[in-house]
Amino acid sequence: MKTLILALFTFSLAMLFCGCGGSSKSSSGKYRIAVVPKASNHMFWKTIHAGTIKAAQEEDVEILWKGPLIESDREGQIKVVENFVTQQVDALALAPLDDQAMIRPVKEASQDGIKVVIWDSGLDQSAEPFFDSFVATDNFAAGEKCGKKLAELLGGEGNVVLLRHMVGSASTRKREEGFLKGLNEAGPNIALISDDKYGGATMEEALEVSNNLLNRFGSAADGIFTPNESTTEAMMNALETAGLAGKVKFVGFDNNDTLVSGIESKVIDALALQDPFNMGYLAVKHAVAHLKGETVDKVVDTGSLILTLDNLQDARSQELVSPDVDKWLKE
Repeated sequence: MKTLILALFTFSLAMLFCGCGGSSKSSSGKYRIAVVPKASNHMFWKTIHAGTIKAAQEEDVEILWKGPLIESDREGQIKVVENFVTQQVDALALAPLDDQAMIRPVKEASQDGIKVVIWDSGLDQSAEPFFDSFVATDNFAAGEKCGKKLAELLGGEGNVVLLRHMVGSASTRKREEGFLKGLNEAGPNIALISDDKYGGATMEEALEVSNNLLNRFGSAADGIFTPNESTTEAMMNALETAGLAGKVKFVGFDNNDTLVSGIESKVIDALALQDPFNMGYLAVKHAVAHLKGETVDKVVDTGSLILTLDNLQDARSQELVSPDVDKWLKE
């Protein structure tokens, strides 16, 4: 009889603390928020990580930061999310690698009572009931700015090459779509001579594709657009190798020290800058707000800016070019 009573008592305690269905704080008394990037090797992701840490300190919550090694590892990202669901984290802040493949794990997290904030890159519309907020750059609008900027640089005439990023990436697809719209509106006489090549998940892959594009179209191309950090840096290197640096009008996307040097040396004419620090910061802030039952916007645009040599030293440009990442990542 004593054995039965002890077993029932033990089972009751297990049920009390299992955290099944619904959010509960960790043993430290802090909410646990899992933040899952697409990867962690680019400056973009490190800056977002820094923003999440600032928000976590302000809200006194625990951040669990983990993502796949490269941006093509869909299965790796799915496993990371599934593991966090198994751990019964209180909230999940996810940058989906694939707008279709990540729907199932997001749905499972939501149905398990976990608050979900999607950031940086969207999911297919069918997933909308299963997440609480979307925090990101308005990628279509930013891409549209790039298209109009390149048309302006070309004076409305010439041949353009678009190097895409990766199949399944909603954020860069929106940038590419926006770019094409802006280019067509601002430069209807401009010819698009290549728009079906993808750089892939890594800089090495993008460099090979960039070299191939320039070998084929370099003598005919007057302008080029690349939609993310790895494709932009790869194309910059390829232009320098081909002896075309500064001869082809070049608009890219994202920021690191190498790309800013490209602006300064006039290899790159313009860069679309996002605000990744604010993106990470607001993703965590929204996750906490949902855990507390507060009302916040469903969709948040964290903004973008077209960087050129002319506005490089402006205060806002410098905030985006040189975010204080080390301060937060070292703490």
